[in-house]
Amino acid sequence: MVRRESEAAYTDPAVPVGERVADLLGRMTREEKLAQLGSVWAFSLIEGGRYSAERARAVLRHGLGHVTRVAGATNLKAAQVARVANEVQRFLVTETRLGIPAIVHEEVCSGVMAREATIFPQAIGVASTWEPELNRRLADAVRAQMRAMGSHQGLSPVLDVVRDPRWGRTEETYGEDPYLVARMGVAFVRGLQGASLTEGVIATAKHFVGYGASEGGLNWAPAHLPPRLLREVYLYPFEAAVREAGLQSVMAGYHELDGIPCHGNRELLGDVLRGEWGFEGTVVSDYFAVDDLHSYHHFAGDKRQAAVLALTAGTDVELPATDAYAGALAQALDEGEVGEAELDQAVSRVLRHKFELGLFENPYVDEAAVAVTVDAAPHREVALEIARRSLVLLKNDGLLPLRPGAGTVALIGPNADDARHLLGDYSFAAHVESLMQARERKGLLGQTMTIPDDLEIEESTDGVPTVRDELAARLGDRLRYARGCDVIDTSRDGFDEAVAAAAAADVAVLVLGDRSGLTMEATTGESRDRSSLDLPGVQEDLVRAVVATGTPVVAVLVAGRPVGGDFLHENCAAVLLAWLPGQTGARAIAEVLLGEVNPSGKLPISYPRTVGQIPVFYGHKVSGGRSHWHGDYVDSPVGPRYRFGHGLGYAPFVVERAALDRTEVIAGDSVEVEVTVANIGDRSGEEVVQLYIRDPQASVTRPVLELKGFARVSAGAGERTTIRFDLPTGQLGFYDRNMNYTVETGHIEVYVGFSSDGHTHAGTFTITGDVDRPEVRKAYTGAVHTR
Repeated sequence: MVRRESEAAYTDPAVPVGERVADLLGRMTREEKLAQLGSVWAFSLIEGGRYSAERARAVLRHGLGHVTRVAGATNLKAAQVARVANEVQRFLVTETRLGIPAIVHEEVCSGVMAREATIFPQAIGVASTWEPELNRRLADAVRAQMRAMGSHQGLSPVLDVVRDPRWGRTEETYGEDPYLVARMGVAFVRGLQGASLTEGVIATAKHFVGYGASEGGLNWAPAHLPPRLLREVYLYPFEAAVREAGLQSVMAGYHELDGIPCHGNRELLGDVLRGEWGFEGTVVSDYFAVDDLHSYHHFAGDKRQAAVLALTAGTDVELPATDAYAGALAQALDEGEVGEAELDQAVSRVLRHKFELGLFENPYVDEAAVAVTVDAAPHREVALEIARRSLVLLKNDGLLPLRPGAGTVALIGPNADDARHLLGDYSFAAHVESLMQARERKGLLGQTMTIPDDLEIEESTDGVPTVRDELAARLGDRLRYARGCDVIDTSRDGFDEAVAAAAAADVAVLVLGDRSGLTMEATTGESRDRSSLDLPGVQEDLVRAVVATGTPVVAVLVAGRPVGGDFLHENCAAVLLAWLPGQTGARAIAEVLLGEVNPSGKLPISYPRTVGQIPVFYGHKVSGGRSHWHGDYVDSPVGPRYRFGHGLGYAPFVVERAALDRTEVIAGDSVEVEVTVANIGDRSGEEVVQLYIRDPQASVTRPVLELKGFARVSAGAGERTTIRFDLPTGQLGFYDRNMNYTVETGHIEVYVGFSSDGHTHAGTFTITGDVDRPEVRKAYTGAVHTR
């Protein structure tokens, strides 16, 4: 055991954090500082399924910044994860000179990427609830599970605004609108970080910035974003997360902006993030991305220059394993290519987080308590509530809900009886496949890495029911099943059985769509970009064959992006979009199909007819081609198949009244918008009331509509609900010709409704100026009251 001075200021929890950081930094050697900027894969510290002290001594002797995925990069159960985390911390605390604990980070795109953790719906489904509070509760559950297993930083939320669903990571996002993305992101950050980091988990917003606006919808491709669009749309959710929620970490994107890769972009990470917004947290690299400045972008001449460019730009920590920030960065420091001040600044940020997380006082977790926290019943209830509200009923000719005693149901399709296909790309089951493939090919994400041959890896979807399981439990022998085909294979061998089942049934339910993941077998997920939005494989042909039987068809799309061709959407009597609904998703699907739950999800992204329309999004400019001379394309309508905000239910709602409390307001004040909606159906239901504005004339052109508020409401049959939206004028500004945020005087039109095209004009008000008032500050949202 290493002995250290007990009177050192950094060991005293009563000393302010800033002083503790300064004291500890002053005691550190160059090697110890560099170690704080690096990381190590958890599996490299494990042998035979157990922590290996021998392996640890080889890589941890100077300390460590981050441990990468004790849960997500191993096959350990939750209690074993906690044990390994404790043993790593015990080595660092007792066997290194200064006893600095490490931050353990995990992927948390749809819950903790861990073997026994709750698998929540993928983010695009969470966004479809249009209920940020649910996302806060999701993140709160993730925080509890991570802390129980000894983890401290989650690589989420994904705040990429995406308007090109060809991009494989569409499923990880909250959609196309910056306001909706921001509200969901702020809620997630608040839930994950908690009231204090001593009980919280550091949230890592990614991918900074514009990653989802890639050229051709391709992963890692350049993003072509002019400055005003960059600020108003793509930077906006990150800014809101920093300023409103106190975001503590940002991950830079793999891509480049205007010729500068994000990991080496000093203007982006320094001037904007830290300078303008006052961000004080850490910037972590995406996996392998520091070396990518050299090996992929050819922006740096070698690994050493890549390290210098990244560190001086503001990239503090290299993930997932120390590479360029080891020997290459040490050489650059020796040669004076980067100063000690830049090194100390980055190390100070990492140390501050470790003190704020309480790691020096409480580096260990209670291994016996893990079982009652990970995938606890309340967390599964949150997952189920999200899944129910995430389902978007795109079309319904009256076939749904399926009536009790209505006859036999043929259940058909590759996603009808496969639990794995309900899960997103960063679920544990999906990512284990990536590790298996990486071990076989000795690499991951195109990078060289070594996964020990003794690492036990096995896919598991234990306890995740399928749609067939849930419908069979409800329909019994009224249910007939035929797979029909696989997701991506081209074999039609199962068509005859599927057609026979459909022809003999009263209703056919086709469960179709994607398989999410990072491997070549996946059709959606990271680096699984597509050039078509038709269903993969021969699924479109399966739809045609089943529809030809004359049996009414319900299509259930389990997918990571908008999918399905004209035939499916025009000829199926009902279409239900389930996204990737997680471990409780099959139950939610069955409940909605049978009318036990009223569908209430709303699209967070416009649904294109074809890839030829892309980008298609609701907030386009007047000159955006939707109202030109001839209007439509020669061969297709110009509008999307389903609009942003669209989603049907079994209980129809109407807007009965919408009004403003004033027609004139001084810049800096607010307008109140009051909306009364009524359920005119014969059953209880939920709706999402959406508030849009339009600035009809400004010094720079504005979108035809901008979302500025929303509220989910519930009402019984014949009941009414009134919502009051507070609309601050600081929320209505934009970047002027000099790229300054401004709230201009002039008219603002206000609309309310249940989608971006089904809205009512609530009124118009005028913003006036007041020379005695200071500059109007940007506002990110207004209060919402429901009664």
